[in-house]
Amino acid sequence: MGIPLDEASLLALFFETLFYGVFLTLYCLTLYVLLKNAGSNRQLLVPVATVLLCLATAHLIVDFVRILEAFVFNAGKMSANAYYSNLAAPLELAKTVLYVTQTVLADCVLVWRCYVLNHRSLFIAVPGLIVLCTNAVTGYIIVWSLSQANSSSTVFTTAHSWITTFFTLTMITSVTCTSVIAWRIYRTRRFMSDGFAVYLPILIVIVESGAIYATGVLSILLAYLSGSNGQYTVLDAVSPIMGIVFCLTILQVHFQVGGKQVGGRQIGGKSHMSRSLEPRGVTDSSESEVYAMWTGA
Repeated sequence: MGIPLDEASLLALFFETLFYGVFLTLYCLTLYVLLKNAGSNRQLLVPVATVLLCLATAHLIVDFVRILEAFVFNAGKMSANAYYSNLAAPLELAKTVLYVTQTVLADCVLVWRCYVLNHRSLFIAVPGLIVLCTNAVTGYIIVWSLSQANSSSTVFTTAHSWITTFFTLTMITSVTCTSVIAWRIYRTRRFMSDGFAVYLPILIVIVESGAIYATGVLSILLAYLSGSNGQYTVLDAVSPIMGIVFCLTILQVHFQVGGKQVGGRQIGGKSHMSRSLEPRGVTDSSESEVYAMWTGA
């Protein structure tokens, strides 16, 4: 087990609060950027960012309440370890539902970006939807399994295969979509004489599209498979990290590559990156669509 369950929960709350503060700051900046744009995609990005924030906030509140119950309100009735070991507790189930919902929403955004960036190809949409639906069903089966757990059950013996499948599918979604997006950008950028700058969009997209998030999910999976309570610490931290990655995607495109000059002229609201995402001969409307997908312009 390594770290005790109560210590893992305290450490988890610390990191979750830390990353939540980062997420809240980035959310405010992202909202400012999105509200400046008048594009139709803003109507999608603003609600998604807001829902991610609401889910992360609810998750943090639940963790604060659980800490108070474990170490203050129920201190004389049971130990903190005994409190956190109750997998069927209502707050534990609520916390799990929030995490599963947030994960599915974050993966939906990633698949959507991959789908739009690849000209709305059904070869991207169909497999993506299948994996998303499978992962959503798996996540809520985990919630049901935890609700049936008894006092002697642990998270490592309850729904082990379902939990492993859930995090594995999340990893597959993140890594696959990020790789497809990176390859799409590289394939269109390799014909341009930009020197080292040819690698910059790839690096940006990898960071924006979930490399940090994928690393967090991988850490959860490895900790879970090794039977370590450290998985609770990483899992709670990943909740706000989902929102951080989403906001960084928008902010990096807007502040780093948005509105730069190409060939000595300003590309209006579009960036050099957005123009490089399409093969030569593409229309301006297509380029605008790609850039709007990232920033809501």
